Amino acid sequence: MTPTDGRETVDVFGPIVEFLTPPDEDQCCVMRVVMPAGVTVPMHSHNDFEDFYILAGSYQVLVEDGGRREWRDAHAGDYVRVPGDVPHAIRNITEEPAVDLIVTTARMGNFFREVGRPVGSPPPTADEVTRFIEISQRYGYRMATPEENAAVGITSSIITP
Repeated sequence: MTPTDGRETVDVFGPIVEFLTPPDEDQCCVMRVVMPAGVTVPMHSHNDFEDFYILAGSYQVLVEDGGRREWRDAHAGDYVRVPGDVPHAIRNITEEPAVDLIVTTARMGNFFREVGRPVGSPPPTADEVTRFIEISQRYGYRMATPEENAAVGITSSIITP
């Protein structure tokens, strides 16, 4: 963990997460997240809501609309709500990092703290990916299969179940 202005900051397999709320906050978690260029968070779901406010840059969010999944662009100034239990993904297909503010549950924050790696870590090892998947399952989070990801245009990611 690397402090940024004294704040806990971790690499969550691509996105860099800076915690704005302390670890003992039990109501919510607020994070500033840098999504580097080219990073994809594969399709997944969890019962925690996530509210995104894009501060800088842009990325795409996979959303469900009328039972159909589609990618939508999100730009600086946009707000995106992902309700709990809805499969979603995020990808930065631009050449610039995107920065957002995420408000979610304290439980989700605990998950990110548990799976996070030191900022500047090399690509994850197979053991680290396995650990990530095991922790995800312990929290009840579901990672999409490679086939499900491919169906929405995600063909590569650091995390593959």
